[in-house]
Amino acid sequence: MAKVNFTAGRINGHSCPAGKSQSFIWDSGASGLGLRATAAGASTYIWQGKLHGGTVRVSIGDPKDWGIDDARDEARRLQRLVDAGKDPREEAAEQRVAHEARRVEARRKSATVGEAWADYLEYLKTAISPKTKQSRSPRYIADHVALAAQGGESRKRGKGKTVRGPLAPLMPLKLFDITARRVAEWLADEAAERPTNAAHAYRLLKAFIRWCDGQDDYAGVIPDGAYDSPKVTAVLPQSKAKKGDSLQREQLPAWFSAVRQLGNPVISAYLQALLLTGARREEMTGLRWDDVDFRWASLTIADKVDGSRVIPLPPYLAGLLLELKRLNDTPPNVRQLARLKARGEAWEPSSWVFTSVTAASGHIEEPRFQHKQALQAAGLPHVTLHGLRRSFGTLSEWVECPVGVVAQIQGHKPSAIAEKHYRRRPLDLLRVWHNRIEAWVLEQAGIDFKPEQSQQGLHAVSQ
Repeated sequence: MAKVNFTAGRINGHSCPAGKSQSFIWDSGASGLGLRATAAGASTYIWQGKLHGGTVRVSIGDPKDWGIDDARDEARRLQRLVDAGKDPREEAAEQRVAHEARRVEARRKSATVGEAWADYLEYLKTAISPKTKQSRSPRYIADHVALAAQGGESRKRGKGKTVRGPLAPLMPLKLFDITARRVAEWLADEAAERPTNAAHAYRLLKAFIRWCDGQDDYAGVIPDGAYDSPKVTAVLPQSKAKKGDSLQREQLPAWFSAVRQLGNPVISAYLQALLLTGARREEMTGLRWDDVDFRWASLTIADKVDGSRVIPLPPYLAGLLLELKRLNDTPPNVRQLARLKARGEAWEPSSWVFTSVTAASGHIEEPRFQHKQALQAAGLPHVTLHGLRRSFGTLSEWVECPVGVVAQIQGHKPSAIAEKHYRRRPLDLLRVWHNRIEAWVLEQAGIDFKPEQSQQGLHAVSQ
């Protein structure tokens, strides 16, 4: 190939002739240096040489950015690499890999807890829980958000501002600053003010650190022992059962009276269902009509441990659900139907048992406010929704119900070898005890209810 001495005039005057896709001129001042012009009007310095009998071509850069002397120096460098038996393309690839590795490492080391926590929340929202084999509930995600929130926002209910979550002080820190000493200091500060919340936040932080260790972006950044060092465990508050969060026998009349007088029949039935089944709050809010079998008097509950479980549907609760189904299946009035039609919508019954027209999910999400109102109206001390689950287990002892039966209804794991390996109670046996528990609770509450009162409605639905 003919060579010319590269000058500014020759570089600026070189172009691709019509009918060709590209055209080259080669420099006499540096081996392998050329200038390529394309039909699109682009020009690029290139270097071309031989390596192990094959042709190697490497782009150097645009003449606008490279002077002739600089291009010659780069061509000579590439020639020296080839003379040493090295492929310039491999060197460039290695440099790109090294650069990317440095970039990733810099990001890893500069990442804050808050940034990684946002990725962790996205994982929780999209991944299936390995424990339950199901998607995590919105309340579970909201709990993680609240515990890391900075606070200071207007409350959705009531006046005032929200308080910061116990994990909030850790969010601005770099991941590599999450040392055992720092976690111990944080835990000691939080435990002094809110020991229960601190212990809960620690468990979430522990799961978060374990997740980080399994991610390429964050693995190895958080120092070892950040959550299980003796420095940390020494200040970890001991988990204790909540005292007093349970209804007593003598409180049942006032509680039932207040709950049954709530203006919302869905909330009223929901709260009574929690007490009469001992189910977890999310298990009951997620109940669909397809999960209710009026014919065989059973409920299929979405169990967080085993995926699902079938429990009896005792007579009084069956009556409450029958009334909800009647309300659910009743079409709105003519005026409401007209409004729906004007919006291009069609009415259909809800698939949720405890439906809500305001919640995005279609079922009730936050019934605590109404329960608090009922407790205040009844003059009773505060009892959480989980306390109603605790109440079921406690009150069942009054009828001397076997603990294994209660555990199976509530979805607790077996606590003994015999329970785990040798007890397989059929639904009919559970129903005997469950009906007995419900009858005793209603008797103590002063509710005059006879099981046959709901039989006619059950029979009509099952037909």
